[in-house]
Amino acid sequence: MRKTIGIIGAGVVGTAVGVVLSQQGYEVTGVYDIRPEATWQLVERTACIALTSPEEVSRLADLLFITTSDSAIKGVVDRLADNRAFYEEQIVIHMSGAQSSEILDRAKPFGARVLSIHPIQSFANPDRAIEILPGSVFSIEGDKDAYDVAVNIVEALDGEYFFISREAKPLYHAGACVVSNYLVTLVDFGVKLLETTGIPKNMAVKALMPLINGTIHNIEKIGIPKALTGPIARGDVSTILRHLSCMEKALPPDLMKLYSWLGLFTAEIALEKGSIDEKILREFQKLFTQELMRAVSTG
Repeated sequence: MRKTIGIIGAGVVGTAVGVVLSQQGYEVTGVYDIRPEATWQLVERTACIALTSPEEVSRLADLLFITTSDSAIKGVVDRLADNRAFYEEQIVIHMSGAQSSEILDRAKPFGARVLSIHPIQSFANPDRAIEILPGSVFSIEGDKDAYDVAVNIVEALDGEYFFISREAKPLYHAGACVVSNYLVTLVDFGVKLLETTGIPKNMAVKALMPLINGTIHNIEKIGIPKALTGPIARGDVSTILRHLSCMEKALPPDLMKLYSWLGLFTAEIALEKGSIDEKILREFQKLFTQELMRAVSTG
């Protein structure tokens, strides 16, 4: 397989993929970013050439990575197409989780094929991204006759992969957002509850981290629903009643609704686990539904 790659967009992801693939034998033939300092950082890490335009990068690359921000991808593709910078048999790739490969389709009339290769990861900075990109799980979506190229790239990154359709991309991305972004919201909710007892926020976060890490470890090792623990998993209705009674005095209605909605869905997981039966499920459903109705009427 041809291994010359060009990178347009030398941010966190572009830098990580450029560095790791160059370590695996791919030749980075050129890089361009609107920020010169970002371009030169990747040049120094890969010994590639800093080019002065996206068109130059594209014309030198068998595999063209457009790793700009999501909102900039279309503009780059339009510019390259308008300047006829795509070519026959070229593979054009983006690594966005939100966008499908459809955003690259203006490359196809030139004989190029398009792919979306997305690592299901959260990258805080380039050094951390270089460290954790290898071994990630990737979604692959795009032209099926280019799947072998995508698989080779993922395998060079020591990753695992699955294929999805263009139509599925929004739901796929929503699932990733729930797990990554909403986890922050959920932890913030727990911290707020601890803060109502007088625990300082920084201490509350520190105190909860072993619990969070332990839960994630259990999900990884034994999966869902087995990883579910706690009063709902035990069918302990009385404890949940005490939670609600105390929370009603301390929390605004919106947080009461959040707790109740989470409880409703958690009860379903407990039933799936087999740690509660249908009778206990209905008790939880009645309890949380009543609380939701009360919170709505008072909110």
